[in-house]
Amino acid sequence: MPTDDKDHGPEGRTTAHPGSKDPLHGVTLEMMLGQLVAVYGWEEMGRTIRIRCFTHKPSISSSLEFLRKTSWARKKVEDWYRLTKARSRTP
Repeated sequence: MPTDDKDHGPEGRTTAHPGSKDPLHGVTLEMMLGQLVAVYGWEEMGRTIRIRCFTHKPSISSSLEFLRKTSWARKKVEDWYRLTKARSRTP
């Protein structure tokens, strides 16, 4: 395990980088989903991004499985997460 003072996630990956401007840097897909569900809920997520894993018996695990295999859907989730983060920083 690294010995520097940064936060490290599983497998020793750095989870945050103070100089990075990319809002996805160090954020896992699971973290993104969890935050989006907490803010919007599954119903709103299903209306915004029309994918079955958000509308029919939604769960983090089924959504992760689908999004890891489906790049177009993952991009939509990442874009929505970026937009949500940008809005939360705007006064």
